[in-house]
Amino acid sequence: MFNRKDIRQIEGRGSSVREVERQVDRFKKGFPWMKIVGPATPERGIRVLDEQAVQAARDYYRTARVDGKCKFVPASGAASRMFKDMFAGLSVLESGKDLSPETPAARLAARIRDFAFYTPELFGNQEDTPAYRKRVLTNLLGESGLSYGSKPKGVLKFHRYPEEVRTAIAEHLVEAQEYMRNEDGTCNLVVTISPEHRPLFEEAVAAVRPAYEARYGVKFNITFTYQDPATDTIAVDLRNKPFRTGGGGLLFRPAGHGALIRNLDQVTEELVSIKNIDNVACERYLPVTSTYKEALMGEALQLRDRLSDFLRRLDEAPSVQLCNEIENFLDKHLCIQIPLAHSEAERVEMLRAKLDRPVRVCGMVRNEGEPGGGPYIVAGKDGSTSLQILESVQINRDDAGAVEAMSRATHFNPVDIVCCLHDYKGRKFDLSAHVDPDSGFISSKSFQGRELKALELPGLWNGAMADWNTLFVEVPLETFNPVKVVLDLLRPAHQVSDGVL
Repeated sequence: MFNRKDIRQIEGRGSSVREVERQVDRFKKGFPWMKIVGPATPERGIRVLDEQAVQAARDYYRTARVDGKCKFVPASGAASRMFKDMFAGLSVLESGKDLSPETPAARLAARIRDFAFYTPELFGNQEDTPAYRKRVLTNLLGESGLSYGSKPKGVLKFHRYPEEVRTAIAEHLVEAQEYMRNEDGTCNLVVTISPEHRPLFEEAVAAVRPAYEARYGVKFNITFTYQDPATDTIAVDLRNKPFRTGGGGLLFRPAGHGALIRNLDQVTEELVSIKNIDNVACERYLPVTSTYKEALMGEALQLRDRLSDFLRRLDEAPSVQLCNEIENFLDKHLCIQIPLAHSEAERVEMLRAKLDRPVRVCGMVRNEGEPGGGPYIVAGKDGSTSLQILESVQINRDDAGAVEAMSRATHFNPVDIVCCLHDYKGRKFDLSAHVDPDSGFISSKSFQGRELKALELPGLWNGAMADWNTLFVEVPLETFNPVKVVLDLLRPAHQVSDGVL
């Protein structure tokens, strides 16, 4: 399948021929569908906290022993998708035509003063003309202007305050000091970026770090980390043959956010909060964001301590009564049901395996639109059930039971996750040992106009965490404010004054 040149290319990326052959075989065989038992709902699978429970969880977080805290922010890639409609609008204007008022590009030009990146020097006085709309889009996207279409989201100006304009990464610093501060006054962040974007991130951080450290009385420790090229996966053509570029070389592509489990595995702190770079609101939303983030962390630490207590008791004196207690807890709180054991010794070992795993508590938001990917109860290969986050692409639409489960789904995944990465003896878990390799998926892409298939590794919060102890907790919609397209910055959560899109 591969010639000598291919082998040099593969090994030069830190991979192996055997691994790439496995990837090609995966394209041929596909991935098995997830066996869905039912959606996770408030009736079973999602914990809904009242005000008293929220405060109790926050109090637990503030007093529990923790071996270091860290905020983990996936921020790789450019913001090209965020500006897709703007590029399309510019293309129309460059062809000599005008834009319809309802198009995204025309709406942006009409509201340009409401964006944090607006300056009169760059965008001038607003006019209702094709020439002005073209100027706005050219200066927003082009190299002679802001070049926002090729920059990462983290360095884009998101929010305008009376005294400053904040980028997304700056807003994450403000968030982190509020709820992820260590006892010694440090605040640790690990930000996953692309190597070519490092100077931009360093510049954005340097512009605010001294002022924020003085203002909030904190010391930021910021680590920039890259997705390992060795995790890139080979692309294939529509016949499942290795895709070759015009020069005859193999084409490798980043394998999705699932590759970031390696980056997370390098974090040494015990308690980690995961939140995407674009999901950050202006500061008036910080009280509700902080309240529920602390509640999630309190729930995670309570779960950690309960599981640790079970493990210590199993070490000291395993008994039928203790096993019954553990099984009831796992079933009630984590939707884990284990198959019938052939002996008490086997039962103890099955329970120990379920207890001694990384912990994650995932905030879940009520789905006010059409149900799709989100929290489900899934049956695993070992016969046990568990809580899992599934993307809609992982759900078999030809399976009537799976479709019916989707129709009853009540929540979706906003990627608001808290993790405990140390075991009950204080050792760091090997996260790579808890990945389900069968939970990735195949997507359709293109390269220079040619169609291809791409292999997505098990997602960071999907299959990469499939073998974790998972608890779902409802959080309010106000805590979820992503910026998927540039017009999202006109929503109230991103306007310091209450502007409405």
